[in-house]
Amino acid sequence: MQDATAGTTAGPGTPHERRWKAPNFRLDGRVGLVTGAGSGIGRAIALALGASGASVGCLDLAGADLAGSVADIEAVGGRAVAVTADATDPAAVAAAIGSVEQDLGPISLAVNAAGIANAAPAENMPLSQWQKVIDVDLTGVFVSCQAEGQAMLRNGGGAIVNIASMSATIANRGLTQAHYNAAKAGVVQLGRSLAWEWADRGVRVNSISPGYTYTPMTRRPEQAEAMEGYAGDTPLGRNAQPEDIAGPAIFLLSDAADYITGVDLLVDGGFTIW
Repeated sequence: MQDATAGTTAGPGTPHERRWKAPNFRLDGRVGLVTGAGSGIGRAIALALGASGASVGCLDLAGADLAGSVADIEAVGGRAVAVTADATDPAAVAAAIGSVEQDLGPISLAVNAAGIANAAPAENMPLSQWQKVIDVDLTGVFVSCQAEGQAMLRNGGGAIVNIASMSATIANRGLTQAHYNAAKAGVVQLGRSLAWEWADRGVRVNSISPGYTYTPMTRRPEQAEAMEGYAGDTPLGRNAQPEDIAGPAIFLLSDAADYITGVDLLVDGGFTIW
């Protein structure tokens, strides 16, 4: 209940004073880590962090274009370093975070965007194919969250955003990807679980579920030809660009979202409303 005259907000319990001001979406003075930062959604988010004032550790596999991501961030006046690691390797991720903190300072922000996708009918899918996607898209997110969470708990708090997919909510017509859908659903539930475990120690955890987005992943043969059809099935009439996911990520990382944790934010152009 708001008392417009007194400028106070009363909730259950003791009313408290609050100064009303514009939400702050800036990330000045903070240090973030982005996995999968070499391309696609991860790269767009890493650039958005840099443009919003954060220093950015850009993590990806060896061979990814991390130099390009760092150059893009520096071009908008940000600070960035590149670190190579396999997101499924706990020791490598922990070492990467240590390197970023040594170069840029204690991390308080993280976005986990590393992932893979492929397709096979469930009745014929080799267990090795199932396991690889689960390892990267779910276990890799847990490994990254665990290392990031440990650092943030040491550093006094922070915010983590995991990139899930609307495939956590729907089964995509025409795409035989039970392993991917299951992994992304796991990412959403993982975020909720970590959110409650770390809430009282100042670490927020949320996820974003993008709709069909133009990235190297969606150029794979079984999906590339169908992308324009997906655009026609989307209420906003188009598929997403990676930059469409960056804005929601900045929001969830910022002080403007400091009362949001355990949420999965669908960013799908309205695809899942019908």
